[in-house]
Amino acid sequence: MDTPYAIEMVNITKRFPGIIANDNITLQLRKGEIHALLGENGAGKSTLMSVLFGLYQAEEGVIKKDGKEVKINNPNDANDLGIGMVHQHFKLVQCFTVLENIILGVESTKNGVLQMEEARKKVKALSEKYGLQVDPDAKIEDITVGMQQRTEILKMLFRDNEILIFDEPTAVLTPQEIEELMQIMRNLRAEGKSILFITHKLNEIKAVADRVTVLRRGKYIGTVDVATTSKEEMSRMMVGRDVNMVVDKAPAHPGKTILKVENMTVASKMHANNAVKNVSFEVHEGEIVCIAGIDGNGQTEFVYGLTGMEPLVDGKITLCDEDITRWSIRQRSKLLSHIPEDRHKHGLVLDYPLEYNMVLQRYYQPEFTSKAGFLKRPEIRAYSERLEAEHDVRSGQGSITIARAMSGGNQQKAIIAREIDKDHKLLVAVQPTRGLDVGAIEGVHRNLIKERDNGRAVLLISLELEEVMNVPDRILVMYEGEIVGELDPKKTTVEELGLYMAGAKRNVTVNANTSEIEHSEVVDTAAGRKEEK
Repeated sequence: MDTPYAIEMVNITKRFPGIIANDNITLQLRKGEIHALLGENGAGKSTLMSVLFGLYQAEEGVIKKDGKEVKINNPNDANDLGIGMVHQHFKLVQCFTVLENIILGVESTKNGVLQMEEARKKVKALSEKYGLQVDPDAKIEDITVGMQQRTEILKMLFRDNEILIFDEPTAVLTPQEIEELMQIMRNLRAEGKSILFITHKLNEIKAVADRVTVLRRGKYIGTVDVATTSKEEMSRMMVGRDVNMVVDKAPAHPGKTILKVENMTVASKMHANNAVKNVSFEVHEGEIVCIAGIDGNGQTEFVYGLTGMEPLVDGKITLCDEDITRWSIRQRSKLLSHIPEDRHKHGLVLDYPLEYNMVLQRYYQPEFTSKAGFLKRPEIRAYSERLEAEHDVRSGQGSITIARAMSGGNQQKAIIAREIDKDHKLLVAVQPTRGLDVGAIEGVHRNLIKERDNGRAVLLISLELEEVMNVPDRILVMYEGEIVGELDPKKTTVEELGLYMAGAKRNVTVNANTSEIEHSEVVDTAAGRKEEK
């Protein structure tokens, strides 16, 4: 007799207003395998996994575990069946600590008092076993997204789940953290656990998955063995056409200086040291400059200082020959566009419809508001529909769709559409392709290069090594809040870039008094001290 599938979802159909998110989908997960779920933004991947985890109820179809039909009405039922899920948008209580979030819902009590020490020991053992280092006493609101990701994974492991769902788990991780997670997943598979792995990244599927099921616009396209299927074939299954994996661009022709940052210093909310230390550089019209680095090395605080979300401790910002150091966010937004790192916290009002989110920074302009102060709803609707069509933003009910109901990838595409369409001189793009499929990534890169070729300045902040190496004209590496290297992507290698990102090498230091850049090379010697060459 054949071994039953660990999980079998048969003929699942899930509908939302205006859209069939899952249309008669069958998915079969074998015991002890890593099974990838691949599809475009809005293809129905997260919805299908939410049905399995009990967050949604399917209108049609059945779920079987170990060959027996089961009914999953809510996440508690899923946990009782040994099914755990790491969500794309974390389900964490911001004002609770890491430890409190991990044990939430499965707390041990004695005489009405929480028994935290036993839980703390188990969390510490799990974090050491799987290389998921966390501070159990840190509050969620104070830690990085990468640390929040680790908290979500530990929360699942703490419950001893056998079926593990990872929904876009690498979208917020650094390359090093991604490789660590891949190894964790291999170790979990070796222990006999079964993993469902939602991702857009074909390299990750090739690296870790056994099989992959492809969805497109809510429909099942096919299931193939990863080892015998090329990335090109998988991308063709996903988007229904050939995708250009190489970024095509002509040489840059930089013009006048658009952005000039002088000796910028920004405080840290996490510790006493400054997060950004004495940073100086320029960005010119007609070029893309990328700030690269391992997450948590000051990139986030730098962007906050640049866009006005945090005050500077010291330094000066000049944009289009204007000193904007003390300008408000609204004043700055007239000259710069900002694709934020956290689309939920800083990019969207989640309970507003899509059309209102498309005009968040422009609603007060005569184009969208009358002299009497009333919104021009027909004009807003028409504007939103134009951006949706131009940037392939998909949603169940078009412009009236509540932003919260959209897939993460389509939320991101909406923000990108809004920011690129603004009349700006500088585009600050922070992780712009996070959570996007290969087809959408191709479009974003094309738009960034179009911005450059139209004479605008583009400042890209990215953790994706492939993006860092292929899109910008110059690379600035940030390590521990300082710019430690300026590299030409055509002349450097991923290995060299990695040395700068790890702080083992540097070729740029800034003279704080003159803002002049002095070039030197510092390497780690065998004795462990720094020597200048």
